[in-house]
Amino acid sequence: MTRMNPESPDSQLIALLDRVALADESALKELYALTSSKLYGVAVRVVTNREWAEDVLQEAYLNIWKIAGTYQATLSPPMAWMGLLVRSRGLDFLRRRASDRADRVQELDEVISDTVAGDSPNPMDTTQASEQAWALHQCLSQLESKQREVVSLAYLRDLSHSELAEQLRLPLGTVKTWIRRGLEQLRGCMARFA
Repeated sequence: MTRMNPESPDSQLIALLDRVALADESALKELYALTSSKLYGVAVRVVTNREWAEDVLQEAYLNIWKIAGTYQATLSPPMAWMGLLVRSRGLDFLRRRASDRADRVQELDEVISDTVAGDSPNPMDTTQASEQAWALHQCLSQLESKQREVVSLAYLRDLSHSELAEQLRLPLGTVKTWIRRGLEQLRGCMARFA
């Protein structure tokens, strides 16, 4: 595989993800060494507990190992993609904890009545959520790469405009414009799927 800029961190991470997709354990170790500190920070922000964040990070890397072949560099930067996986694992972890805690507190008949009442999503809800996720994926792919990156980072890391500008070393006005235009394009695109 020939890369235009072998020094680019994204190129290096993309190459490692390609190798991980081929079940290359050394590539996963290298990917972990390069990305785990940043992704641990994402996990801590989501679950707000360092021990839980370690569990979330471990789950996320297991997930990366399993689904690395689905990563598409044209849709998002590798760190944004991995950050989204960490964020999802963190939210799943928090849901499981809340559920476990509720199960211990509630009596058996309350649990049964909640289950019978149908707390779980029905097939229609699941279908609609899948369609919305697909539509969002399609709409994100239509954004310019810089807009997609800024919107993804703002969403994943919950950063303010000024924090994003500082992190990306861009003028604040540029970041605000990219986010505003990106969100406008996403709204318009999503409206077509509604």
